[in-house]
Amino acid sequence: MTITTGAAARRDALGLLKDREKVALRLLDSSAKHSFDPDAELDWDAPFEEGRWFWPPELVSLYDTPLWKTMSEEQRIELSKHESSALASLGIWFEIILMQLLCRHIYDKSPTSSHVRYALTEIEDECRHSKMFARLIQRNDTPVYPVSRVHQNLGRLFKTVSTTPGSFTATLLGEEILDWMQRLTFPDERIQPLVRGVTRIHVVEEARHVRYAREELRHQMVSAPRWSREFTRLTSGEFARVFSKAFINPEVYTNVGLDKREAVAQVAASGHRREVMQTGAKKLTDFLDDIGVLRGAGRRMWKSSGLLA
Repeated sequence: MTITTGAAARRDALGLLKDREKVALRLLDSSAKHSFDPDAELDWDAPFEEGRWFWPPELVSLYDTPLWKTMSEEQRIELSKHESSALASLGIWFEIILMQLLCRHIYDKSPTSSHVRYALTEIEDECRHSKMFARLIQRNDTPVYPVSRVHQNLGRLFKTVSTTPGSFTATLLGEEILDWMQRLTFPDERIQPLVRGVTRIHVVEEARHVRYAREELRHQMVSAPRWSREFTRLTSGEFARVFSKAFINPEVYTNVGLDKREAVAQVAASGHRREVMQTGAKKLTDFLDDIGVLRGAGRRMWKSSGLLA
């Protein structure tokens, strides 16, 4: 009987991974064909249409709660506008972290490789997305909704100490749940045309970012040192808990005339909201489970985040 050593098994696994450069070349080709300038692509001056939502009502945090049932249609739509701005604010915070993580990732790699060229292309995309989200917040005429000071400082710590696989796990966490929601938003004719346009651009361009992050994370979870993989499991679990709490800023409730404490409590108790978040995360958690991220204490932290059933 032939016994496969750990080193041989790792070489075999590496042999099954997609070639980094080929993946990057395909993504670069897609970027050349399907990239957008939101300033030119979208009609930012068109008035909002009365009665249209700014986010699908089923994805609004209070949907199907007792409080939701007491709200007028106008107040529900206003809440959807503030929540779309809160998600745009969260997106900017996350994308600034992501751009720094990508810069760290390519810092000591060959600048002429396709892998690095694509990372720089993705950074260009994220810069445009952040500006697009900021412009949407302004157009909505709502406040910016920053994450809490605690989460801001945790983000600062994470982007400083994160391992490469940890960085790509966090990247997918920030991208895939929002991507799932936006895929429901841009074809929805109940939604304001500007919001549909913003989400359409983001979905098209983020599909490449998800592919890049998935391929690199799959590679890293085979090639990274054991301590790095274990650290990734723990940090990803903690980031899942942070992200799930930061997803909706409680100030949105105050700004539409609701009792913030009561609203937060009802969202926490909402079976519908829990199902929305777990459904949005399922494609990601299935992938992370498959490549060995969701193990041990890290898995328990993912469960406590509410994103893993």
